Amino acid sequence: MSENRNSYNLHKANDDFKSKPGSILPRLNGIDNLGLDPDMEETKKNDVNILTRSLSRISSTSTKSKTRFSDNGDDNPRSWWYAFCLKCRSKESTPESWEPKYWSFLCPYPFCPDYRKFSRLLSLAVIGIVAWCIFYIIVGPLAGPPTGKLFQLLILILVSKLGGWLVGLTSLPGLIGMLFTGLIMQNCHIVDIDPSFYPITKHLRRLALVIILIRAGLDLDPAALKRLKLVVIKLGVGPWLIEAATICIMGKFLLNLPWDYSSALGSVVAAVSPAVTVVCLLRLRNKGYGVTKGIPTLVIAIAGIDDAVSVAGFEIIVNAMFSGGSLTSIILQAPVSIVGGIGFGVFWGLLCFYIPEKNDPYVSPLRILLVFVGCTISVFGSDYIGYGGAGPLGCVSAAFTSLVVWSKQGWDVEDSPAHEAFEILWMFFEPILFAITGAQIKLNELDGGVVLIGLGVLVASAVIRIVSTIFLGIGCDLNLKEKLFVSIALQAKATVQAALAPVLLGLVANKTRPEYVYAEKVLMVCVLSIMLTAPLSAMCMTILGPIFLTKTTTPFSPADLRRSIRSVRSLKDFEVDPSKEPTISNDEEKTSSGLGKGIIQGDINKTMIM
Repeated sequence: MSENRNSYNLHKANDDFKSKPGSILPRLNGIDNLGLDPDMEETKKNDVNILTRSLSRISSTSTKSKTRFSDNGDDNPRSWWYAFCLKCRSKESTPESWEPKYWSFLCPYPFCPDYRKFSRLLSLAVIGIVAWCIFYIIVGPLAGPPTGKLFQLLILILVSKLGGWLVGLTSLPGLIGMLFTGLIMQNCHIVDIDPSFYPITKHLRRLALVIILIRAGLDLDPAALKRLKLVVIKLGVGPWLIEAATICIMGKFLLNLPWDYSSALGSVVAAVSPAVTVVCLLRLRNKGYGVTKGIPTLVIAIAGIDDAVSVAGFEIIVNAMFSGGSLTSIILQAPVSIVGGIGFGVFWGLLCFYIPEKNDPYVSPLRILLVFVGCTISVFGSDYIGYGGAGPLGCVSAAFTSLVVWSKQGWDVEDSPAHEAFEILWMFFEPILFAITGAQIKLNELDGGVVLIGLGVLVASAVIRIVSTIFLGIGCDLNLKEKLFVSIALQAKATVQAALAPVLLGLVANKTRPEYVYAEKVLMVCVLSIMLTAPLSAMCMTILGPIFLTKTTTPFSPADLRRSIRSVRSLKDFEVDPSKEPTISNDEEKTSSGLGKGIIQGDINKTMIM
């Protein structure tokens, strides 16, 4: 039945195509009308044969694809284990990968990873081992097994990467596995990440923070941000302020924290993690959910701005706590940090417009390095001069300004080489950040009462943020279900919490001081927020997305799906007016027709070139 339907759809698509005024097929069928030489008859027949073979290939491929990669197991007679592995090993929407001759025999799909994923993991492991060898040659015992600090960090990072990959098979974010791997290895005494590691881990976390903020700036699509700017401010900054204030008040009266520590806790926990939301939004977007109203674009823009505001607010609070300056300097620190950070970011972005020259053959690596060193000096330098809040704002604004000026010089906003380069860097720094954060939690030192109160604070603040997001969404072009989905998507905590939670603990190194206890509570609540919200938010987005969001009737092409694997900035391509959308009653008919027309058009282009 499915084969007949696909065949019917393909023939219908071909007939519709032939009936178009600009089609090549009428011209091929009427050579005399074109005034072509009769010797071209053979060429015409070959061209038509190419189209016929293409249609046959589409039909067989469509049937095979539906049987192998079906989302439901109705037409899959195999076991539940096969269906589970098939779900975990779903193929990426990228060009087919090369693999060794006997790989499919030794590691059958889908029970084993494909060669692309295996080789990617192996590449990272080889790079890590060789890097350790280099460090061992340079620093000696500091990188030597089994107690050398760099050696322990290397083992922790490699094992956490494996743990993240295993957790990723369940469709949950891999960072959850990295965090738990660090926690388990620390508490099982496989590694011992004590305060003596702070001089190393402090700089590693800051570098990870730089990459987080650069990616946040590069993900802010200018056109979408301009169109959604009022909605982003209402649903982003408003609920962020409400959640931060709620956590600050409850931290003061329930966790017995001073106002400065509770304020720092509120500014960190209120941040949204794009590392969790992007993965789930891409899955929903590829299926067409929510893209008509630009909901994925909205959530990503809010997450990027939330990160910048959270990091800047935290840095301002921490500098006010430990600077020891006068009251006047503390009061002036916030506006100076905001204006100075944004000003530096705009200046550095404009600098990237003029240098290097846009037609330089080395323009891509030079631009990437220029942005990286500029954002790094923004974060490290602002902290050095005592205005730490300026660095994160400068980092995000520099990346965003660079993206805008590069797009004017011909770089695609969605598919710039800079975005891909920082994704590769994040592959290295993600396990470093989350593994070290998890390793700083020692279960035997946890206070059960603090854990229970912390969980209560997190649940209460999450409910308050959901309600405030729904109320602040009044007047936006979203219905109640869509507002509820957006509020749930903005609950994910991960990257900013992992980067900033241990900072206070490192600044208060003396365990005898009462401030050390406050810093431990801040770290504990931040780690609990990651463990609680990241998996729950990911699962809720996956389950509730198809229920709460409207599915677009605009068919997707394979090229668009391949492009979407890198970034969600291509979401704007599918944000169409619902009144102008074509109505297609059957999902299978829509998919077959869209795929068939896309490949037919490709074959016709080849024919015209020939």
